[in-house]
Amino acid sequence: QVQLVESGGGLVQAGGSLRLSCTDSGRTFSSYAIGWFRQAPGKEREFVSAISRSGGTTYYAGSVKGRFTIARDNAKNTVLLQMNSLKPEDTAVYYCGARGDGIVSSYMSYDYWGQGTQVTVSS
Repeated sequence: QVQLVESGGGLVQAGGSLRLSCTDSGRTFSSYAIGWFRQAPGKEREFVSAISRSGGTTYYAGSVKGRFTIARDNAKNTVLLQMNSLKPEDTAVYYCGARGDGIVSSYMSYDYWGQGTQVTVSS
């Protein structure tokens, strides 16, 4: 079983950076592809980025491509999301999710979720 915990959110000015972490205390972290999603008030959960089990394949939403970078360290059971050039429209609760195989952009395809971390970007 995967137990995901997100951290690293906060308040930042537009143009600033944050680095989010998604960690798992279990022993099977490397068996899961990890996706980052975000949800703003009144909106559906939106795909941000995903990374394969090995870290060799990554995928980004068009709205964040070139600004966000996803990476993983399976030895530390951690996936990082480096967010640069943040915009007010990036404000949301960010969640990481895990699924058994393959990276997809549909949140319904992910089996395990963390509790989320708030990111607020002021203008």
